[in-house]
Amino acid sequence: MSRPATFVPPSGARAYRLGTARGEFAVIDAGSPVKGTALLLPGFTGSKEDFISLHVPLAAAGYRTVAVDGRGQYETPGPRDDETPYAQGELAQDVLAQIDALADGPEDRFHLVGHSFGGQVARAAVLLEPARFRSLTLVSSGPAEISPSQRQRVKLLRDALAVMDMAQVWEAIRALEAPEDAEGELDAGLDEQEDLRRRWLGNSPAQLTAAGRQLCEEPDRVHDLAALPLPVHVLSGESDDTWPVPLLDDMALRLEAHRTVVHGADHSPNADRPLETAESLAAFWDRVG
Repeated sequence: MSRPATFVPPSGARAYRLGTARGEFAVIDAGSPVKGTALLLPGFTGSKEDFISLHVPLAAAGYRTVAVDGRGQYETPGPRDDETPYAQGELAQDVLAQIDALADGPEDRFHLVGHSFGGQVARAAVLLEPARFRSLTLVSSGPAEISPSQRQRVKLLRDALAVMDMAQVWEAIRALEAPEDAEGELDAGLDEQEDLRRRWLGNSPAQLTAAGRQLCEEPDRVHDLAALPLPVHVLSGESDDTWPVPLLDDMALRLEAHRTVVHGADHSPNADRPLETAESLAAFWDRVG
């Protein structure tokens, strides 16, 4: 599989802190908005680097892409003990603030992409202010709560966070199995263990606990999303144990959404098959305008 090996932004991209009305957020920003701009939201235990191999091909296709660490994720600060700022509604407001900071004006609309947990946040943002968006792409992100096996894994992680610090939890995960498997949503495309450990330690325990709870309790809001006059794209790998692929197929039908299955990819097609994923994103954005 083609996977990114470092956390270094590709040529032509820059990493910086985006100032917004709701604080600063670490981003990787690439390309020029010849055709439009896309905001990319990572999943649980992930970061903006999960999209690192999408920037160059999407820039070549005419799109500016801005990948962001959410509040309490990796290089974006957030409270380590208070879960209140990580409620889904708060994270959705963060997304709207990021768009405000990036937009050329109030009429500037964005393509929004959310991977896994980031898809739940993206959906919440779209439901708050659909007029701010040109499209929504849900990458390996299902209609409601995660699968029973993944709920059990997230519960184990939350239990561990309640009694151990982040470094101890990391060592416990490494002792049991590869962190990609143990954490369920951790992007398997980042191979350097020191980078992974550094990212893990950068996460807020309160953010992980709150996000894990949301993953396990998210209600089905497909009906609400389907009622919006917004183009939706459901993209996934050909296998997924967080939300089974047939469930994603059914969600796409309920949404009357464009559907893409990236062959050779699992839960993180953006990392497993970045070129194919970028091609699918650009083709969808070209179609919806």
